[in-house]
Amino acid sequence: MKNNFIQRAITGALFVAVLVGCILYSPLSFGILFTIISALSVHEFAHLINKQGEALINRTITALGGAYLFLAIMGFCTAATDARVFLPYLGLLLYLMITELYLKKKNPVGNWAYSMLSQLYVALPFALLNVLAFQNSPETSSVTYNPILPLSIFVFIWLSDTGAYCVGSLIGKHRLFERISPKKSWEGSIGGAVFSIASSFVFAHYFPFMPVWQWAGLAVVVVIFGTWGDLTESLMKRQLGIKDSGTILPGHGGMLDRFDSALMAIPAAVVYLYLLTMIK
Repeated sequence: MKNNFIQRAITGALFVAVLVGCILYSPLSFGILFTIISALSVHEFAHLINKQGEALINRTITALGGAYLFLAIMGFCTAATDARVFLPYLGLLLYLMITELYLKKKNPVGNWAYSMLSQLYVALPFALLNVLAFQNSPETSSVTYNPILPLSIFVFIWLSDTGAYCVGSLIGKHRLFERISPKKSWEGSIGGAVFSIASSFVFAHYFPFMPVWQWAGLAVVVVIFGTWGDLTESLMKRQLGIKDSGTILPGHGGMLDRFDSALMAIPAAVVYLYLLTMIK
């Protein structure tokens, strides 16, 4: 038990240090890190599906698709290229559909569905981090890199998870979603939300490019959709009959285990921030 705790602590500290460091250091380190994370996460998802034997998808092609989608949206958001950058990605999706006509696998519809799900559920949320990180300035017609927005999503998730664990362990009695995740409680979830919303005031103080209420709203959106993201991955693992999605992070499981909340929180944050621009 002690060795496992030490292993989890070391892995967790390194994970946070690498993620925070790469986001803050430069757009290049941000892009490299999440291109790798996208590819590994999609590959892990494909491996889980293939292991069940009901469907068989191309792990290499889908992983490359996830990496390319991230880079394509990054190039588009930074104005380094135009919409034609998405043509190879569309070709890849067509390739995944058409090859099933010739491979004579036992479940082509399942292969199609899971291949597309790997891109929609895993690859797209990571790619949307670029929408948060790069902002166009109409006044100067330039693109600026703002690492604080993508970083805030992960900070809100981490504080929500930490707060939920601490509060839930102390006073958690009412199950949040017992059918899928028996250990989660309403008390813990509310406690985690309080932690995240409190941190939003800190972000508003040091990074006032958004007013306090918008920061607080972003924290609420991330907590709600992050919880659903966590439950979604728990449901997937329950159906697949596994405990962890992988072993790449000692003591913490796989990539999907670490980013499950973000897979829903990131798209929700993008929608929220776009809605704010519409009501200004």
